[in-house]
Amino acid sequence: MPRFAIRAAAFALALALAVAAAAADATELRRYDRVEIAPTRTSIYIGTVAMTMPPFTRANGAYESTYAAKVFPFFFQSETGRLRVDISDAMLGRLERGERVAFTGQAIATHGDERRVEGHATPAEPGAPHGTIKVRVFVSKRIELIFNTTYRFPEAAAPEK
Repeated sequence: MPRFAIRAAAFALALALAVAAAAADATELRRYDRVEIAPTRTSIYIGTVAMTMPPFTRANGAYESTYAAKVFPFFFQSETGRLRVDISDAMLGRLERGERVAFTGQAIATHGDERRVEGHATPAEPGAPHGTIKVRVFVSKRIELIFNTTYRFPEAAAPEK
C-alpha cells in the first residue's frame, strides 16, 4: 500500500474516533438537559424575597427559565422575568467529577430591568445528580440578594453496573 494511502487511512480512522468521542460526550451531556432549582428565600432589611423557578432547560451552553420573585411585605416590588445562567460542557464535566463550579448569568425582568447573576454550584459528591447552589443577584450597585438552595438533574440516572 502506498504511503499516501496509509496516511489517508490513519487520518480517516483518527477522524472517525474523534467524531465517535464527540457523539459519546453529547450523549453523556444529555443527562444535563434540565435542572430543577428548589424554591428559595432570602432576608431583606424588613422583609423577605421568595424566588421560584420552573425547571431550567439547557441550550447553547446556557440554562434558561423564568422566575417569580415575591417581596414581602413590599408586594409592589415583586417581579417576574427570564433568567439565563452560562454553564459550558467543560463546567458540566467538572460538576460530574465533584468539583465546585462558578457561573455567571443575567436576569431580565418583564418590565425590562436587567440584573447580573453570579454564583456557584457544589455537587453532593462526584457523579451525584444533585447538590447545593449559591446565587447572587445584583439588584443595583449597592443591593445584592443572596440565595442558598439546592439543584437536581432529574434526567441524570445513576450509572448502570
